[in-house]
Amino acid sequence: MGIRTNILARVYLAFGLVLLLAIAVVVQLCRLQYVQGDKWKAMAADLSAQYQTVEAARGNIFSVDGSLLATSVPEYELHMDMLAGGIASDTAFNNNIDLLAAKLSGIFGDRSARDYSRVLREARRDSSRYLLIRRKVSYQDLKKIRQFPVFNMGKYKGGLIVIQKNKRILPFQSLAARTIGYKNENVKNPVGLEGAYSSYINGESGRRLMQRIPGGIWMPVDDDDEIAPKDGADIISTINVNFQDVAQDALKKQLVKSAADHGCVVLMEVSTGEIRAIANYTRTKDGDYKEQMNYAISNAIDPGSTFKLASYMTMLDQHKIDTSTIVNAEGGKYKFPKGPTITDTEHDNYEMSVKRAFEESSNVAAAKLVDRFYHNNPWEYINKLYSYHLNEKLQLQIQGEGRPVIKNPSNRSWNKNYSLPEMAYGYEMNITPLQMLAYYNSVANNGKMIAPLLVREIRRLGNPIEQFQARVITEQVCSQSTLGKVRGMLEGVVMNGTGKNVIKNKLYSVAGKTGTAQVANGTKGYKDKKYQASFCGYFPADHPKYSMIVVINNPTQGDYLAAKVAGPVFREVADRVYANDLDINQTSQAHYVGNTVMPQVKQGNMKALKKVYSKLGVKPLYASANSTVDTSNGIPFEEVKYKNGTVPSVTGMGLSDALYVMGNAGYKVTVRGSGIVTNQSVTGGSAIPKGSRILIELQ
Repeated sequence: MGIRTNILARVYLAFGLVLLLAIAVVVQLCRLQYVQGDKWKAMAADLSAQYQTVEAARGNIFSVDGSLLATSVPEYELHMDMLAGGIASDTAFNNNIDLLAAKLSGIFGDRSARDYSRVLREARRDSSRYLLIRRKVSYQDLKKIRQFPVFNMGKYKGGLIVIQKNKRILPFQSLAARTIGYKNENVKNPVGLEGAYSSYINGESGRRLMQRIPGGIWMPVDDDDEIAPKDGADIISTINVNFQDVAQDALKKQLVKSAADHGCVVLMEVSTGEIRAIANYTRTKDGDYKEQMNYAISNAIDPGSTFKLASYMTMLDQHKIDTSTIVNAEGGKYKFPKGPTITDTEHDNYEMSVKRAFEESSNVAAAKLVDRFYHNNPWEYINKLYSYHLNEKLQLQIQGEGRPVIKNPSNRSWNKNYSLPEMAYGYEMNITPLQMLAYYNSVANNGKMIAPLLVREIRRLGNPIEQFQARVITEQVCSQSTLGKVRGMLEGVVMNGTGKNVIKNKLYSVAGKTGTAQVANGTKGYKDKKYQASFCGYFPADHPKYSMIVVINNPTQGDYLAAKVAGPVFREVADRVYANDLDINQTSQAHYVGNTVMPQVKQGNMKALKKVYSKLGVKPLYASANSTVDTSNGIPFEEVKYKNGTVPSVTGMGLSDALYVMGNAGYKVTVRGSGIVTNQSVTGGSAIPKGSRILIELQ
């Protein structure tokens, strides 16, 4: 019995111990899961590794002449591993760290050498593996920093960790800044070309293996375990840098003079629809003017008298009137029965021809004519306006286009006594400046209406991957007979009408129309007497090359009439464009080069050079520059030659030629400075893969 009791006691004891152990295990599991769970999860995360995205360098945006409008330049974030192999021993660390601190203080200047030494020593004491040294470091500074004490021990021994970032810059700063646009993490809807073509510009992101170390900091594990990003494609815009500069300068000058709220200028090539300049300025709180909104494409409001072109084109094309038809302008003021009272700027307009009424911009004449012919059938007038597609968006290549509105009798706001007379001279409707310009451009373009272009081409590694041509909106806005008449009327405005004192000049002819519109101010309506001055037209009138619109909103100093506010801007831009565009027909005598001093020729874009020679009346000689020739017969030059797969030498060239040559050779270019090329990061004749990026410095 004693033996049995002894055995049972041992069994119970063993069972009890097992049970206690099981309970202890369960308790510990619960403790780990619920009490210490966050701690161990954090530790696991701290020691984890994962692949993270490496942002690709965004593609460049170029002007039509090859100038850089937007580009990405590398800048670097510097970190330091305080336990790197080269400073693993305290002796090595202490012997070098003060020298490094002095160098860092000297290059950055944000801290004293003593402060840098203290920070580095504290990080060493804390065993930091990823101490932040500096953000936004340039490539030139990085090259110097790599030679500093400790860091010059090498990539792994020195402990320097370099993270490349890409910074977006605009080499011409404010030039066409709103049209170029921007894209960043803080903007939900990117604007301009940067936003519209981000899928091309962004490129393809790479990836890098990163390890999370204690403190929640990620550091790269190994450069060998990295997939390099693919740079984005380049956008070739239609903007001409020189014309853009002219447009912005002329617009800002007039805005300051008139103390206006805002304004815009758009210069477009007639036959192609390519926008050569688009300027927008807004008055800021401090009285300065900056590009804050693209009014040219977004600001849909009453156009005013520039719309009279559509009214007269409609009546002429439907054979309601002719240019010689007589209309009574009632002395410049007329009250419609049950309708509005309409006044002219000039108060001595009585009986006159339709052509003269258009030249003098008589509101009364336009309103009376439209009401006379369409009062009982307004849809006949409205449908003709719709055939000009003035009620449709242009489907631009960038976002933000304002919605045009041409009222019709089915609208609730339609008034049978008011709407037609008001619409006749540009009220009770909404049209953006660019939409109006596209319509005027159709007159200059022999009746063909095309949608404006802002992007000509997309290139990757110098090769076109997509090209754009203007979309034809309608082949013929009106009959050829009507087209000839309205072109004569538009020329008459400048020769004999409201534009003769400002826009008319002896060098070339201009056709266009002034527009002075009263602007509604929200719920206050037209009580505040705010005006919008505009001029829309094209030049040279006999062989149109460019069309342009100028709009200035709420001029508060001096005059408010369109001819005196918008006219000077149009004239200044047109004059300077005419003087600089050698394609516009200009007669000049041929001048032959004597055998004294030869013009200096750079081996860049030979096609452009030949065009310059041709326009200047200088005969080029297609021979080797080394040949002995009679220079009275022409200028000798030869095409630039380079071996395929090697880097051309562009030293001594201007930026345009350098970009042209490098681009044709298949290389991407980063530009620093201005003037002529004095240095290139890869010497001419070197063999490097196509698509590589080359830095050129200009002085």
